[in-house]
Amino acid sequence: DIPISNCINSGIYRIAVLTQFNSVSLHLHIVRTYIFDTFHGGWVQILAAEQTPSSESWYQGTADAVRKQLVEIQSTGCNYVLILAGDHLYRMDYAAMAQFHWDHQADITVAVQPVRRDDAPRLGILKRAPDGHIVDFVEKPKDPAIQASLVSRDDPERPFLGSMGIYLFKTKVLVDLLTNSTDDDFGSQVIPRAIKSLDVYGFDFEGYWVDIGTIRAFYETNLALTRPDSPFNLHDPVHPIFTRQRHLPSSIIDGATLTNVLLADGCHICRAHIRDSVVGLRSFVDDDVEMSETVMMGSDYYDPEGYAPRGGVPLGIGKGSHIQGAIIDKNVRVGPGVVIRPFPPGVDLDRPDWVVRDGIVVIPKNTILTAGTYIGPDPRPL
Repeated sequence: DIPISNCINSGIYRIAVLTQFNSVSLHLHIVRTYIFDTFHGGWVQILAAEQTPSSESWYQGTADAVRKQLVEIQSTGCNYVLILAGDHLYRMDYAAMAQFHWDHQADITVAVQPVRRDDAPRLGILKRAPDGHIVDFVEKPKDPAIQASLVSRDDPERPFLGSMGIYLFKTKVLVDLLTNSTDDDFGSQVIPRAIKSLDVYGFDFEGYWVDIGTIRAFYETNLALTRPDSPFNLHDPVHPIFTRQRHLPSSIIDGATLTNVLLADGCHICRAHIRDSVVGLRSFVDDDVEMSETVMMGSDYYDPEGYAPRGGVPLGIGKGSHIQGAIIDKNVRVGPGVVIRPFPPGVDLDRPDWVVRDGIVVIPKNTILTAGTYIGPDPRPL
């Protein structure tokens, strides 16, 4: 929703979403959400990975995914192609980046953001000349000497420029680069090679931007949105974030205490205590539940009345459960008295009904946790 909303808010209405792994729910969301009317010239279409007479392999990387869809891109007759990532949270006017691209007659424009010195070893760092040209690129530089050669800003706090993974290409340049190479990735291969022979510029972006492509980043970013001083404004009336309308009733708060909670529609929260958490669509939280620092994704449906719930456990969080430091995916059924505690950062575990990634407990979609289940780093206290 984030990059598509940014496109619509920037006046970009011809959008293709390239998908590959475990993508059925994403496809359903897109086709149900982004429907332009009959008299609108725009579209949002899905370009899924497929085997063809010319290629039997799936997408091997970001650049390879675009390469495999060059026929579709060229068929639109567009002069420019904007490449975006689907796992970033930010709000950006791409029209300003396009104007910069045209003003500088660039072949490629890369959106860049100031980077702190201690963040440089985990990002792609660009060296930009005073005229705006990108003249060097190093992926995740750790050597202090190499870092020193990449300083682009007169700012001791944020001396570097990092790539945001947002690229604007002339279509002809994009086609030439991808058809004359086997590069699979834009950030580590295509862009570093292009700066040696093409006019590649860096476009400054100083707003909030975060990559949520890991479990830890996804978790921490969601929790940051629950704070009163949230770094990202979800309520911007001028540049809204679009999503699918579900026509759900208002949530019922039946004696619960909520502190720093993002609460979606259609929920029923009983006499529970919830803090620093996200509570998703159609969530049910029973009495005496203590939930903190948790991302609860909610449910795709309600349990039908008059029928026994699947596995004997209703959707949602059962009475007296204590949940902390977890991501609870959709349609999860947590029985009464379940306890979930976080593990130390860096811990990864795989269990039949749950996993741990970087210390965060993740309950997969459609899982049933029976009454009294305990998940935590230490033996359950007596």
